[in-house]
Amino acid sequence: MKAIFPYLALCFISILSISCEKKTKADLIVINSNIYTVDDAFSVKNAFAVKDGKFLSVGSDSQILNNFDSDKILDLNGKTIVPGLIDAHCHFYNMGLFEEAARFEGAESFPEVVQRIVDFEKSKKPEFIKGRGWDQNDWHTQTFPTKDTLDLLFPDTPIAITRIDGHALLVNQAALDLTNLTAKTKIDGGEIILNSKGEMTGVLIDAAMQPVINAIPEPSRNEKISILKTAEDICFSYGLTTVDDAGLPRTTLELIDSLQNSGELSMRIYAMVSGNKENLDYYLAKGISKTDRLNIRSFKFYGDGALGSRGAALRRSYSDRDNHFGALVNSLETLENTAQRIADSEFQMNTHAIGDSTNHVVLETYQRLLADKGDRRWRIEHAQIVSPEDFQYFDKIIPSIQPTHATSDMYWAEDRIGAERIQGAYSFKDLLDIHGKVVLGTDFPVEQVNPFLTFYASVSRRDLNGYPAEGFRIDQALSREETLRGMTIWAAYSNFEEEEKGSIEVGKFADFTVLSQDLMTVDYNEIPKTTALYTFVNGTEVYKAE
Repeated sequence: MKAIFPYLALCFISILSISCEKKTKADLIVINSNIYTVDDAFSVKNAFAVKDGKFLSVGSDSQILNNFDSDKILDLNGKTIVPGLIDAHCHFYNMGLFEEAARFEGAESFPEVVQRIVDFEKSKKPEFIKGRGWDQNDWHTQTFPTKDTLDLLFPDTPIAITRIDGHALLVNQAALDLTNLTAKTKIDGGEIILNSKGEMTGVLIDAAMQPVINAIPEPSRNEKISILKTAEDICFSYGLTTVDDAGLPRTTLELIDSLQNSGELSMRIYAMVSGNKENLDYYLAKGISKTDRLNIRSFKFYGDGALGSRGAALRRSYSDRDNHFGALVNSLETLENTAQRIADSEFQMNTHAIGDSTNHVVLETYQRLLADKGDRRWRIEHAQIVSPEDFQYFDKIIPSIQPTHATSDMYWAEDRIGAERIQGAYSFKDLLDIHGKVVLGTDFPVEQVNPFLTFYASVSRRDLNGYPAEGFRIDQALSREETLRGMTIWAAYSNFEEEEKGSIEVGKFADFTVLSQDLMTVDYNEIPKTTALYTFVNGTEVYKAE
């Protein structure tokens, strides 16, 4: 019996020492929340601790509170947390740029577009009127507009307004006069739309847009800084913590880097460098450049145009325009040479491919050049219309897709390509089944920035009015888990960043988004009403809803 007392005393001392053990100090503790970690098991936790910008521990409330202490404890009263959302294909800088331009989204006729230009000119008095967002497919008369009215109203002020997809431009004569373009000009990879008399209508497609774009005055450095900060504020307000900007020039990349280094810009950016020869020469010689905020390791290459402006390159004629096949923006020779140069480096190649012809030639080129190159994670951006025999190529190639493109285009897409080809269009589930991952984005400002609309379109395949009730090609819908993975960990994987972000796990950046409701359980019709309550980057609050 006597031998028991020393043992009990020892146990008491051990318990006392454990209970008195000093807790680890954390910079932030979050408790009482519904956390979708998006780890391999898609586990759900309740709390986590953050230290030095990274997740220190993830677990239950008791596990975190028993082991950690902090001057900042955030009790979320059961609110849902997801990893910081990633938009895997967007135009971050351009979105900020067009915030200061005339806007035409939702315009139901060309006269409404003209009126918005008139109102914009009265308000802003610009020397060069820029704008974006018109879409003739939303008008009663679904034909391209012409410049006649603009020439009458604005004979001396240049106007250049971009179609919603960014692949067509309507300009007036004052803008054309700043270029050498005429009705007889031929441009590879582009088209100058003429009327029945052979005169310029003012509509320029793809490569034909460039002479006018080159004539638009360049923003000053301070204006560019304002553009980037505006874009950042908007993205943070929607819970985005990383954006993949699809096509940036060197000057903008260097400005972004300097602003991030000085603490003036917090958004994480995966940069696709515009894949022209000048940029290829510079960045291939320089090599991959990466910080915690900026990752420059990919090139954006344009294969073709857009379906809405009939610039997507098809293997057979458009169903609604005889003997018209769209066009490759870059020649096959340029595609081959560019892909070979990138294949011989460590860089990633991300190619815009909409039409089935473009997807075919790009996929075949990728497959051939990457045969012995290991894990390169090259991407097809959009992968919109794919021939049945070409889906197999996606076993090694990442499909980078935008769910809202399907629900924006569904009203007229079959008119463009017919009932047979539509079966290979917007086939997100088929692409997932073949590759095992899909990465999701918006392509903003082509679509809205809002990632919750991406989530809704992905799982429901319906528009905001609930049309069609059965969902557009509903067999191609993704599950909620697949969709969230595509907006977080799979997107991070496509950027070679899955070890540092994309899930809420120990050692990763403490990037997370607090939601107004549970995306994984709320009724489908309620998904678009979701908002971001808080956005955190590196454990620091960068947005809080008012």
